[in-house]
Amino acid sequence: MRGKWRPSLWFVLGGALAGTLGLSLAGLVALRYLGPEIGFRPAAILLAAGIGLATLVLGALLVRLLARPVFELSRRAEAVRRGQSEGADPLNHYGTQELHRLGQNVLEMAQTLQRREASIRTFADHVTHELKTPVSAVHAAAELLEDSPDLSSEDRQLVAQIQGANQQMQDQLNALHRIAAAREPAHHGTCQLQGIEPLLRTAHPEVDVHLTGEDISLPLAPQGLQIVLTHLLDNAAQHGATRVSVDASQIESGLALTITDNGPGISSGNRPHVFEPFFTSRRDTGGTGMGLPTVRNLLQAHGADIAVIPTDAGAAFKVSFPDIHPAAKQ
Repeated sequence: MRGKWRPSLWFVLGGALAGTLGLSLAGLVALRYLGPEIGFRPAAILLAAGIGLATLVLGALLVRLLARPVFELSRRAEAVRRGQSEGADPLNHYGTQELHRLGQNVLEMAQTLQRREASIRTFADHVTHELKTPVSAVHAAAELLEDSPDLSSEDRQLVAQIQGANQQMQDQLNALHRIAAAREPAHHGTCQLQGIEPLLRTAHPEVDVHLTGEDISLPLAPQGLQIVLTHLLDNAAQHGATRVSVDASQIESGLALTITDNGPGISSGNRPHVFEPFFTSRRDTGGTGMGLPTVRNLLQAHGADIAVIPTDAGAAFKVSFPDIHPAAKQ
């Protein structure tokens, strides 16, 4: 495909304009000379058929050289967004020279992004696998020390600290694996809040979950939306909130999901950092600081985003879904 000759975009556009102008002028000239010979009505019909046929040929060339490569490139971009491997495959037909360069650059960019995503997942899997054995060994050794009758109270406190640190390492490894998995775009689809409401209430009986806009279709599969809301509800409950409101609404740029709670809220100093990996205000009680980064990664992998809404009381988050799924407007 690289050695095949392709016309330039300017040549195609200029040829199309010249062909259109030439057909019009040729029709006028032919009508002037054919009219007196065979009659103006038959001449007009004959010329209309000829011009129509030539226009169809010209239109077919434009479709092949311009429309077809653009549509195919758009389809490949959609496949890449959905995480399908075929999205980075070369196009069968590129059309003009400019579209060939554009297609090559876009596909190479898609391949680069896929390699980066694969490297992140591979690194996370490698780290969790390699550290699982020493973490388990530390846990087993600490348990053996705990069973020893010769330990003093100070030694037992030290062993308890070792166990706590070991559990913290295990939590961080699990969180690292989850955040890498959240980059995998596997939750495409639509769902409504009312469809996952029973699961949310069952998983969080300690929180009064109040939903509005339950019948609005959101551009995320039920499993993906459940992961997002589960992390946010867990976070609210662990900070002492007893009521969480989830509001789905239509906004000018698409759809929005607003989550608010009656907890202590987020301090102005912590707001810029809540989506940073490993940032947590609950380190002493087992917080890993990976819940909100996991939520953001999952949403961004599906074209959405999440932000903190400054409030005087409680915590508030806004999930924004861009208007890229027309089927979601119901």
